[in-house]
Amino acid sequence: MGTRHRSTDHSMSDPLNKDRPTGRDMPARHIGPTPRTELPATAAEAERDADWWRRAVLYEVYLRSFADSDGDGVGDLGGLRQRLPALAELGVDALWISPFYPSPMADHGYDVADHRDVDPLFGTLADFDALLADAARAGLAVLVDLVPNHSSSAHPAFRAALAAPPGDPRRELYVFRDGRGSQGTLPPNNWQSVFGGAAWTRVPDGQWYLHLFDAEQPDWNWSHPAVRADHEATLRFWLDRGVDGFRIDVSHGLVKDAELRDNPTGPELNPDSGFRDEAEPRIWDQEGVHEIYRGWRAITDGYTARDGRPRVLIGETWVRDPARLARYVRPDELHLTFSFSLLAAPFSAAGWRAAIEAERAALAPVGAPATWVLANHDVVRSATRYGGGERGARRARAALLTMLALPGVAVLYQGDELALPQAEVPAAARQDPVWTRSGGTSPGRDGARVPLPWSGEAPPYGFTGDGVAPWLPQPADWARLTVLAQVADPMSTWLLVRGALALRRALPHLRGEELRWHADAGAGCVAFDRPAPAGAPSGVPALAPEVATTVGSGGMTCVMATDGDVELPIAGRLVLASGPVRYDGATLVLPADTTAWIAPRDG
Repeated sequence: MGTRHRSTDHSMSDPLNKDRPTGRDMPARHIGPTPRTELPATAAEAERDADWWRRAVLYEVYLRSFADSDGDGVGDLGGLRQRLPALAELGVDALWISPFYPSPMADHGYDVADHRDVDPLFGTLADFDALLADAARAGLAVLVDLVPNHSSSAHPAFRAALAAPPGDPRRELYVFRDGRGSQGTLPPNNWQSVFGGAAWTRVPDGQWYLHLFDAEQPDWNWSHPAVRADHEATLRFWLDRGVDGFRIDVSHGLVKDAELRDNPTGPELNPDSGFRDEAEPRIWDQEGVHEIYRGWRAITDGYTARDGRPRVLIGETWVRDPARLARYVRPDELHLTFSFSLLAAPFSAAGWRAAIEAERAALAPVGAPATWVLANHDVVRSATRYGGGERGARRARAALLTMLALPGVAVLYQGDELALPQAEVPAAARQDPVWTRSGGTSPGRDGARVPLPWSGEAPPYGFTGDGVAPWLPQPADWARLTVLAQVADPMSTWLLVRGALALRRALPHLRGEELRWHADAGAGCVAFDRPAPAGAPSGVPALAPEVATTVGSGGMTCVMATDGDVELPIAGRLVLASGPVRYDGATLVLPADTTAWIAPRDG
């Protein structure tokens, strides 16, 4: 790997960045990073090859809920920095950090008022530089969340647009239109907000502006060259500070139908599904997004060419059709895009196999790996989605172990490694705009965002200082789920994930991209082989106490029982299992909701 570079802040001569306010509502911009022009490559960085991102394990840090270092009940960069050793010990390769930019926090940071600074709630630019340096020493790549579809209504460019009259060029940076009806009292079209209600808000002069999310998140007009130039400047700003890439929020939504035509009427959208592209074809997955990402790829490739360190672009692309999804990861566009098919699949062998086959078949022609996802900050946690209680936890563990055996990239959402359930957040404590805009008909996403439990017997479980209330309340029965409790429990999910990641990092079987469905598998299980590449070593020793065997050169088989107990003739050694199994070296008896990794014996 190359070295991380720091440079001075870019000047902001474009119209989106003039006259940024200072004071309580918008902190003054820090000009220039802490002086640090170059850091030596660490041993961990040097061990990475140019294709490390094709098989990486990416860990999503939802910063507000990860760790609080200053005792205000909200997670911050300092808290993340303090907990980096735990993530390095777990064995992940890279971090994706949710937005930490200046924001009124109407959508907890996804309403960005300044894309090139740090909100005081989370720290300073100097804190971010220190985090990057510590992460590099720990061998962890760092990707930051880019939010290009919309800004905050507090962004200087939107404030200027509101202050300008209809027809003024300043309004062209966003999507302002006259309303329908004789008095313009109806929205310009029938588009709906993802958060509920109309996607348009009327301003006092009678025009309407577009917001696919909250009214405090107006959409940029991506046909305007200044919008494109400003976002390219943002990419360069963070690349110059040393980030390894970007997760792109709503990557399929930037460009809208040029004529703003109505979406066709049809079945009511499922508010719990992220896939809206088929029902709203005028909004999502427009052809114009690909030109944008070709430009961004040229920028990141330029940085990579300069020092040999890959910079990675990952899209949050909620497009159901795998063939259309694959268009985002053509060789000159994004490196990766999340494959949400497993997240949306039922816990069944047929559902999982169909999802895996479809994703891999669609991505093969463009040469991109799948990026598997089971959870994130926007969806119900796996343990609850799979039924809750002990059964849900067993299924979540089995699903995790299966996902980690698949070729490609795996994404962990913080708390997956603990098999955390969705928390029940009292109505009075809910803060998600989905809850308020839906009039209380949708509970929103707060239950997946409750702060992590680190240690202790009662809230705040080491997340913040004793006696400090976290920004969302934690359940009273999470003591057995804390990181500290699970590190000491040989049957815990944390140790299961650590063992799987250690093997995934070490074994050539799991570093390749080949997968073969296991011929002897019955209908009630998912079973596939990960063949060993030619020239693989004859054996790899166990890497952790919970991995009590060696793996031979013949490959490895992953088996997940989803629809009942499974008995499968398979000779070899048990490498890892998500729960108790029976195995005599020749026949595997796998209880329902359990996954096992089996390796053949040498000789």
